[in-house]
Amino acid sequence: MKFSTKAIHIGEYPDFSQYGDVIKPIHLSTTFARRDPQIPTKGYEYIRTDNPTRHTLEEKLASLENGKFAITFSSGLAAESTLLLSILKNGDEILASDDLYSGTRRIFNDVLMNFNIHYNIINHFSITNIKNNINKNIKVLWIESPTNPLLKVYDIKELAEICEEKDILLIVDNTFATPYFQNPLKLSADIVIHSTTKYINGHSDSLGGAIILNDEDLYHKIKFNQNAIGAVLSPFDSFLTIRGLKTLELRMKQHERNAMEIAKYLENRKEILKVLYPGLPSHPNYDIAKKQMSGYGGMISFYFNGKYDNVKLFLSKLKYFSLAESLGGVESLLEVPYFMTHAGLPEEEKKRLNISENLIRMSVGIENVEDLIEDIEKALS
Repeated sequence: MKFSTKAIHIGEYPDFSQYGDVIKPIHLSTTFARRDPQIPTKGYEYIRTDNPTRHTLEEKLASLENGKFAITFSSGLAAESTLLLSILKNGDEILASDDLYSGTRRIFNDVLMNFNIHYNIINHFSITNIKNNINKNIKVLWIESPTNPLLKVYDIKELAEICEEKDILLIVDNTFATPYFQNPLKLSADIVIHSTTKYINGHSDSLGGAIILNDEDLYHKIKFNQNAIGAVLSPFDSFLTIRGLKTLELRMKQHERNAMEIAKYLENRKEILKVLYPGLPSHPNYDIAKKQMSGYGGMISFYFNGKYDNVKLFLSKLKYFSLAESLGGVESLLEVPYFMTHAGLPEEEKKRLNISENLIRMSVGIENVEDLIEDIEKALS
């Protein structure tokens, strides 16, 4: 079964014992009646433990990521927190790339440290540095690929081989690439994380997160902890995400098509110092992206040639690009990480990462690309 067919049909076959619904209905009931005290009806007992609508979404996500199990959560950070509490204990350490979503860093730096779990940054991400930084306490190598906001791409297969050799878990945040353009589990990663709020939902109207994996014992452990903690996705958000997921292939093709044209356009403008897009040959990790991804996504980052006053003026003149955090919706957005998504980073860390006031992160939507380029051109002018 191909990608778009899976996205539409997995978990949603008509049930002729009921009403023959083509679309899985939203199951809003918080509790499920049973005839026998010992036997939950079709396995369902309480909404926090499981829900038919949420279960359908999880079936689809597992299928699209080529995994055996998926668990969905009330947010991407809820998914990350529950996962980390399920796999780490007092004294353990995490090894991670330096370019990460600031919310993930916040969990590592400000939450886990209270449980004596430490976060080690690899400032110059290379195979040699990774090997040199793995000690007996390291239990996890955590990466995003592409990263947020600098769009670095890492060789997942090569990292998976190191992790297997050192007996540590490789966790890959696949939010930017989506399962349509990249499948980390097929590249031997252990666990895939998604903020379903972004491309998977795709319409900027639902908050959610997901974990996809193949290890059955670990799946049951995470599922137990999710039920104990209560970080579950609501039936209505599950429904919205299912609906969005069905057009993921179509949307990602258009996101990428638009992003590629805009990235090439920006590279030729004197107002732009540097463009970061994995699909451009000028990207430092272009060869890795070409090898492990089937497409390059809809995210672009670029450095504006000017001071922050120039950046603000440019942003104020745009018509079709909203200045807003988040990404992956059908509409085009852009933001300044220095003041927005990564505002909480210490000043010296921003400087080291080159997250400067003139760095702009753009989430390219699926509008007509000629309109988008015309909008950018007018703003630059």
